[in-house]
Amino acid sequence: MRRHTAADASDIERILRRITNEILEVHKHPEQLALVGIHTRGVYLARRIHQLISQSETVDVDTGEIDINLYRDDWTRISHQPEVRSSNIAFDMDSRQIILIDDVLYTGRTIRAAMEALMDFGRPERIELCVLIDRGHRELPIRANYIGKMVETRRNDMVNVLLTECDGEDRVDILSPAE
Repeated sequence: MRRHTAADASDIERILRRITNEILEVHKHPEQLALVGIHTRGVYLARRIHQLISQSETVDVDTGEIDINLYRDDWTRISHQPEVRSSNIAFDMDSRQIILIDDVLYTGRTIRAAMEALMDFGRPERIELCVLIDRGHRELPIRANYIGKMVETRRNDMVNVLLTECDGEDRVDILSPAE
């Protein structure tokens, strides 16, 4: 495998600051806003964006986390025993503006599953999508409202997002099979 680093720690910090500013530009009154991170790395990204919003706004934006494993249409192909984590949405979702947050947008299937899972918690007024990396190759008609970085990949490449909270460092690598 060949490895190419697409973003380092300082790039990720800068990207998250820019995304936070974009969110606050769109949501000038963030009282009805809530962030929901998709397990695993989307949860940590949501927490970081929450912290950045808290530094510039007087509103404490609700933040939750959601596990989508049982909502995936491919979970039987991924594993016979999917790892189910807990979802934690401790606020009323009805009539809220939700920003789903994930590390990588690829086929769109994870986001479809996340939207289905969210509906089990209530009926939001609006759902937006925020991703650190958009690598293209959509299979479903899903696009992000907030994109950290567009990365050109081939279908057989892997995008590996490392975050300090679970991996000990911040970095985004593109792994390509050796030819």
